[in-house]
Amino acid sequence: MDPSPSGQAAEGSVGTLLDTSVLIDYERADTRLPDAERFGITAITASELLHGVHRGDPRRRAERQAALDGVMERLDVFAFDLNIARVHARLWADLAEAGVSAGAHDLQIAATAISLGWPLATLDERAFGRIPGLRLRKLLHPARDR
Repeated sequence: MDPSPSGQAAEGSVGTLLDTSVLIDYERADTRLPDAERFGITAITASELLHGVHRGDPRRRAERQAALDGVMERLDVFAFDLNIARVHARLWADLAEAGVSAGAHDLQIAATAISLGWPLATLDERAFGRIPGLRLRKLLHPARDR
């Protein structure tokens, strides 16, 4: 699902950006994301997920690829563009000045969420919780949070 020709969310649209950890958790629990909500991922998140398929058991690769393709069909996938790069550079500089380190992929994901104005759903609150301006969201997990 491409939100617009530029790959950016339509102005005023609201959704939740998903971190790799959330999607892996849903895959392991064999559950689906809620249908009534809008979700997106960054291109680097897509790469992390695809990397997992390629690194996994070759006998299950086709099955896992098909499952991942099915999930990604219903997600907006956001490219790293100049607007996001500007947010990324500011975050990177601010964190460096404060003596806080963050992973390169995590910063791209955080900058995308901030640029979109969307919260980020992640299981890695320790890494993402120290990024200023980033709103975190906890998704209810149907297999655990009943």
